[in-house]
Amino acid sequence: PTIELFLIIVLCYLIVDLSECELIQVPDAVYHLMRHTELKTCDLSSNVITKISPKFAVKFSFITDLNLSHNQMARLPDELADLHSLEMLDISHNTFITLPAVVFKMPKLRELKANNNAIIDIDRDEIITSDSLEVVDLRHNPLTPMCHDLLKHAVVSFRIELSEREKEDWEDLTI
Repeated sequence: PTIELFLIIVLCYLIVDLSECELIQVPDAVYHLMRHTELKTCDLSSNVITKISPKFAVKFSFITDLNLSHNQMARLPDELADLHSLEMLDISHNTFITLPAVVFKMPKLRELKANNNAIIDIDRDEIITSDSLEVVDLRHNPLTPMCHDLLKHAVVSFRIELSEREKEDWEDLTI
């Protein structure tokens, strides 16, 4: 009876850790093996994933915590907006040059880690429309001077974490 109870508890709140597996994508076997399971937490960090399949949101619609950090991703599929329970998304240490608009369509997203990417600009109209966000981490991104200033002084209901901006050589007229 103890083992059965443990299995029931595990099935109620399933955590999948596929970090550091040298994956280039989420294997189809994962979708198949977990087809009757409500995945809550998924760690796909430290792989070589370049994209997430749109079916990820369909198969794992109850996920609350998704870690995609330390990969080679530059975009997210629009279907991730269907992750109605997602509260924490980590896309740090990837190759994003813009913050994906889909992150502002996730109704329960509270925390977004997008630090250490190549993000240079953000659609400021999108960022203001999010009611659930508590913190957006954009530190260590090469934001344009105008974007950095706008975000630094943005009046939003959540905290935006930014690195101090260092002037580029071409901006320093004293040289």
